Amino acid sequence: MTDERASASCRCGRVALEIAGSPILRGICYCASCQQAGRRHQAVSGADAVLAEDGGTDYVLYRKDRVRCSSGGELLEERRLKPESPTRRMVARCCNTAMFLDFTRGHWLTVYRGRLPGDIPPATMRMMTADRPEGVILPDDIANYPGHSGKFMLKLLGAWMAMGFRRPDVEGVPQVRRS
Repeated sequence: MTDERASASCRCGRVALEIAGSPILRGICYCASCQQAGRRHQAVSGADAVLAEDGGTDYVLYRKDRVRCSSGGELLEERRLKPESPTRRMVARCCNTAMFLDFTRGHWLTVYRGRLPGDIPPATMRMMTADRPEGVILPDDIANYPGHSGKFMLKLLGAWMAMGFRRPDVEGVPQVRRS
């Protein structure tokens, strides 16, 4: 593990995450679910913006065992596109700030880039670009993958192996049902 440390907080500061170690990766997602969830979130009065103008959502992925909610866990509200969805997006209800996405069957936590400090490394890929909004032309400054890339999957697998194939809960975050 590196000595890297980061913190993520909601806009009013009542909810805070502490993160130890470097990210698994930073990417921008264009999947239909992220776009739908982003539109729902941004439609609420006072919500922060999570979708870029081109429809992408900028994320930073971390191992779950390296993230903890140091304050305000009781203020986190779970939002799912459907009740049975394995993906929950956690929002700080104190100031309606999107904090992170939790694929509950996974070993990683996907933190919204806007919650992190400015010194996070730049995005290395755009994923699910086949779902991007009609008419959006993406630059070729980083890799643009129409789906999930092999590189993306290998990075996740490498992190999971390093975790001993565990899927821990995130300390301080409301627990989730396991399916």
